[in-house]
Amino acid sequence: MYYKRDRQNNCGNQKQTHTHEFLGSTKLAEEDDDRHNHRFAGVTSEKIPINCKEHVHTLLTNTDFLDHHHEVGATTGPNIELADGKHIHLVTGTTTCNDGHVHDFIFATLIQKPLV
Repeated sequence: MYYKRDRQNNCGNQKQTHTHEFLGSTKLAEEDDDRHNHRFAGVTSEKIPINCKEHVHTLLTNTDFLDHHHEVGATTGPNIELADGKHIHLVTGTTTCNDGHVHDFIFATLIQKPLV
């Protein structure tokens, strides 16, 4: 049912924009035997224009699960143009507080349309 409803919503004249895949690891948190990090991956929102040349994306995902997990949510920085006409985005932030601690993260999205 969801697939059918989604197809109907995208049949109008509204053009979809690009997204970016991302993956990363949080920075280490806690001490001694509890010291650990988490991995995460996902796909950003479509682009959100901030002026006529720049845009950002939002993202929200969960980390992997040890005996707990965290949410990773952020708005990317503006597009960083690459030599081949494609671009990436820098993302920094802090996870939700779970199991009494947070993790910082910093990563770059993957390029848009990697095979095109």
